[in-house]
Formats: sequence, structure tokens, C-alpha cells
Amino acid sequence: MSIEVKNITKIYGKQKALDDVSFSIEPGNIVGFLGPNGAGKSTMMKIITCYIPQSFGEVKVCGFDVVENPIEVKRQVGYLPEHNPLYLDMYVKEYLDFIGGVHKIDNRQNRVKEMIDMVGLGIEQNKKIGALSKGYRQRVGLAQAMIHDPKVLILDEPTTGLDPNQLEEIRTLIKNIGKEKTIMLSTHIMQEVEAICDRTIIINHGKIVANDSTESLGKQGKVNLVLTVEFDKVVTQDQLKSIAGVFQVVKHKDNNWAFEVENDKVRNNIFQYAMDNDLVVLTMQKETENLEAVFKKLTT
Repeated sequence: MSIEVKNITKIYGKQKALDDVSFSIEPGNIVGFLGPNGAGKSTMMKIITCYIPQSFGEVKVCGFDVVENPIEVKRQVGYLPEHNPLYLDMYVKEYLDFIGGVHKIDNRQNRVKEMIDMVGLGIEQNKKIGALSKGYRQRVGLAQAMIHDPKVLILDEPTTGLDPNQLEEIRTLIKNIGKEKTIMLSTHIMQEVEAICDRTIIINHGKIVANDSTESLGKQGKVNLVLTVEFDKVVTQDQLKSIAGVFQVVKHKDNNWAFEVENDKVRNNIFQYAMDNDLVVLTMQKETENLEAVFKKLTT
């Protein structure tokens, strides 16, 4: 296993930030680590990366214990914290060369060039980090996390504050990196997890509340099929409830209604009802299964 977490508890004074947490991540997986603010995500990542010790339990990275072999663990791990700690007065190439020296990398010039090409920093490589946009600073952060060629990447909110174009670029970059490395990714953006993560772990109040493939979790978003329908005229809830195969009807606004239905065939029943009652169906949409609904259900 790339990461093995067994019965981890972390206590700050009287507060239990993590409560008997256990999970494992296999090599080559991209795993989304989700939870509301204060759930324990960053604490867990800091323990895995040897920034803070656990109170109880055991963590191993690539077979090395974080307490007994912290130096070996740090050789195996690249870490991009939520608040990207860069030296703003250093130039991009100068900073990456400095980080390479910290890791005692041979032939640093070639490795720095390789990282600049990999994360797309070519046109910005001769600038001071303080002059870069947020998106390019995140690229510098990713480059420093990977410069020593770790087997595991821990990324804490890597896309916070990026514009839509930067988001897409960083997501694509992470997905490409994930073909060769194990990645543990913390984020609040559900679409990001659905787009790039093989598995999803959800934590709430310091406990794991879900751990499954992203696809399987997404399908738990709702029990029944939901259709959103807009009519051209006013209609009452009692009238719509009488349609065969409809379990429940909720008004959204004006003439928009959400139908919880038995199956896809009920759409024909809704159209037939509209024809029989001199109504026109302006729009009909099927709500897709999504991870956000599961997240809300498990963390509220």
C-alpha cells in the first residue's frame, strides 16, 4: 500500500480532531479526501506528511512508519499545503533549484528544467514568484512537491481561488501526474472529485463516514429518479400527485415542479397529463446522480 492509516486519533487539548480513523490507498490511485471545514482533513494530511504527530494509531507511507522513519517518509511524499508557502522574492528557477538542494538531488539543473516543462511554467520561469498569478503559483507549488520524484503526492486544496481556465489546467495536470503517482487530494469542489478521482473518502467530525469508488458514491445521491418539469400554466400540487408513478411533487418556483418518480416511463404519463389538461411542457430535465448530494447527506 502507498498509504496505510490505522486507528488514528489526534487530540488537541479537549478536542478530538480525528477519532479512530482507518483507511488505505493503493499505488496509482487518485483519492479525493472530502469533508466540511474543521472535519479533520488537513490534520490527517499533516500526520501523513510528518508535520505533526498523531496521539494514537499508526501511519505508514510506502511501508515506512511516520514516527519511526520520518526522513524516509518525506523522501516518498510530495506535499502541497492549503496555503502554498513560497518565497515570493525568489525567482521561479532559483526557488526550484533551492528546493532541489534541500532534497540533495543530483543534476539539479536538468531536474528543474524537467519540472518547469511538466507543470507549464516555461513562459514564467524567469519571473519572481511574487509577480505570478495564483494559478502559476500553484504550478510552482506542484513543481516543488514533485521535484524529488516522490511516489505519493498529498495536495490540500490545490485549486482554491483559481479562475475556470486555471482550474481546468491544474485538474488536467493532476490527472496526468496521477497516471504515475499515488495522489491524495483534498478539495471542496465536488465536480473536481467526480472528474479526476478514482476513490472518495468523506470525513465528518473526525470520523470516516464514506469510503468507496467515486462512481459508486455518486449513485447514492438519491434513492428515486427526479424529474424537473416546467409547465406553461399554473397547476396545483394535488393535481400533479394524481399522475401514475409519481411519489412526490415539490414546487420550485412559478410553474416549475420537481417530481420524484418510479422510473423513466413516468415521463410519458406527465406528457399525457399535460395534453389531457390543456398544458404545455416547456422543459423536462432528469436530475443526475452526483457526489454533492451524498456529501450533504453524510455531513449535515
